[in-house]
Amino acid sequence: MAGYGMILLGPSLHFWFNFVSRLFPKRDLFSTFKKMFMGQAIFGPIMTVVFFSVNAGLQGESGSEIVARLKRDLIPTLINGVMYWPVCDFITFRFIPVHLQPLVSNSFAYIWTVYMTYMAGLEKAGTK
Repeated sequence: MAGYGMILLGPSLHFWFNFVSRLFPKRDLFSTFKKMFMGQAIFGPIMTVVFFSVNAGLQGESGSEIVARLKRDLIPTLINGVMYWPVCDFITFRFIPVHLQPLVSNSFAYIWTVYMTYMAGLEKAGTK
């Protein structure tokens, strides 16, 4: 999974933070909340699906098993993400310069990865 961070997550964070900073260049409160919303509505769900899919694929799960895992684990993970990431995103978008935002976000992501690894390590979901 280190390859996931290096090949997928790292570059995508770089492009994501540059993209939202171009869309909303200010660091005022309203712009910060717009960036946070976009992260929760777009970036977070996409990267969660990618993480679970890549992890399950590397563990040898079939396509139907990956879909079953996503059906079981995606919504609870996203709900927990809504409780964790807004605080992290607020600090990142409001106080951190754009060129350092991926680094700060990765620091927050270290804790989140522990949770994601736990969720990804659950036994295979049934494929009814």
